Order: sequence, then C-alpha cells, then structure tokens
Amino acid sequence: MSKTLITGANGLLGTYLIRELLKSNTQIIGLHRAGLPTTLTQAELDAVEWVKGDILDVVLLTDLMEQCAYVYHCAGIVSFAPKMADTIMKINVEGTANVVNAALFAGIKKLVHVSSVAAIGRKRNNETVTEGLTWDDNANPSVYGKSKYLAELEVWRAYSEGLDVAIVNPVVILGVGNWLHGSSATFKSAYNEFPWYTEGVSGFVDAEDVARSMVLLMQSDISGERFIISSEDKSFRAVFTEMAEAFGKRPPYKKVTPFLASLVWRIEQVKGILTGKDPLLTKETAETAQQKVYFDNSKICNALPGFTFKPISKAIQEACAGYIKQLSDR
Repeated sequence: MSKTLITGANGLLGTYLIRELLKSNTQIIGLHRAGLPTTLTQAELDAVEWVKGDILDVVLLTDLMEQCAYVYHCAGIVSFAPKMADTIMKINVEGTANVVNAALFAGIKKLVHVSSVAAIGRKRNNETVTEGLTWDDNANPSVYGKSKYLAELEVWRAYSEGLDVAIVNPVVILGVGNWLHGSSATFKSAYNEFPWYTEGVSGFVDAEDVARSMVLLMQSDISGERFIISSEDKSFRAVFTEMAEAFGKRPPYKKVTPFLASLVWRIEQVKGILTGKDPLLTKETAETAQQKVYFDNSKICNALPGFTFKPISKAIQEACAGYIKQLSDR
C-alpha cells in the first residue's frame, strides 16, 4: 500500500486529518517540527510513522516523498505579529515551494494544499467572498495573507508543471488542539472570561469537516481547483458567547469600538517592542475583528455531492467538551 505524507501533522488540522485517514487504514508519515500531538490516542500515535523535521529541508522532503504517493500539505505559520514577518514568508512561501518541488521530483500522484481564505481577494464590508476573487495587495495588507497567496502561486506553478493538486481555503477552524496557539486560543480566551467583543462577522468551520473535505478531494478526480471550506458565517460575539456558555463561564459583555481597537493595537505594539513578546492585538487583527465578511461555500458542496457541514453550535459544544476533558485529565 502506498504511503501518504502529512506535513504539519502535529497541528490542529493535521491531527484531525490523521484520524480521518486512519479510518481507511492509510499508512501515514507524519512530518512535524515540535513534539507529538497530545490530542491523539496512543493507538493513533502508534499508527503513524513520525518524522521530525521541517519543510525547509529539501533533502528530507524528497526522501519522504519517494516513499509516498499522496501528500497533504498542512504545515505553515499563522501569525500576525510584525516581528514574525520574515519567518512567515520563509516557512509559508519557500516551504511550500520546497514541498511542491519535491512532489514533482518524486512523482507524487496528488497533493492537497491547505491555504486560507486570507489568500483570497477581499470584497467590501458585508459582501460575499468567493473563490473567483483576485488578489489585491492594497486590500490585503497582512503579511500572513500575502504569504498564503504567494504559497498558492507555488502550488499553481506545480500544477502547470504536471502535478495534480487541490487547494482548500478554510475559514476560522474550530477544534480540540493546543489552545495556546492559533484559532484554538479563542477557546482559552472564552474559558478565561475574556470580556471584550466586536460586531465583526467571519466564517467558521469544524476541523473535522476540513479534514473530511480534504480526503474526499484527494480521492476524487478534481484537480486544479480551490475551495472555500466554511460551515457558516457568525459574529465573533455569538461564537465567543456560545463558547463561554459551554464552559459555564461569563460571556463577553464589553463592546470594542473601532476607536478603542485602534488605540489598543498601538499600545500593544509599543509593549511588544519593549518586552519582546507578541502583541495581543495587531493592526491587522484589530481591523479583521471589526469587519463583516461572508463566505460562499457552494463550490465545495457542489463538487462533493452529499457532503454536509456540521453546525457551528454543535462544533463549539463538542470542542468545549474536549477542552474540559483535557483540563480534567491534567
């Protein structure tokens, strides 16, 4: 049986993807930089061939891919901290170039690349984002968004050179992972009764749904397409409130106005310079939290007949139960 490589296998999405692939007894090589994930069972951990390394190591990538037929590229850095700009570009862009180059060299049958809706062009407030939007540097100021856009260009280049590819562009992913990092940190904030909320709106999706869509795309004949992966659009206030209530905590009750947000990110920027710590809020995250952005998921639903998304309220309930179990097991 041909093996399957997952880059970033110890991240939130990587762990959900491992569970999904193990349902069909897929032989998995999991590439990871840090320690092994704590959210997998021992049986799940034992079922994966773990390799420590990163996507900047071209020789390692080539060696691993020569053992595989399929690749899920989940590795990347999600950060909006200004001091991380160079690292974000190196990992997300150069790292992706290394992955697709190694895939071409090794003759990989198909690659599914995890991008982001941040790599898609933006419309004005209250308008719907689709896969057909084009990138505009002026409308997309974040380094992270630009890095994911440039990473996609590397994938499209590989596609033009003969590699079968499918790209997923998830919205905010909710699931049980390390709540000190990424989107999982929102659960920690809710648990700690973070008091602030905004009127912003974004798309949200369960990590299990993202993993299922990736596996189905890999198994399909679809190639050379990208797909927004979003269950539904909800306000940040509604999501934080549901998380807090699931934890039995007080929901957010203080509204962050645009003026207050602009003041706080400037204060955080100065604190970051003085302390060397990542700011709690950056200009980009402050602006995003105020925007009302809606996402069209019809393309993936039409491409995968029968595929349905888990309601976000259910995703939040399940994830909060998972975090409560983590806390009780400590």
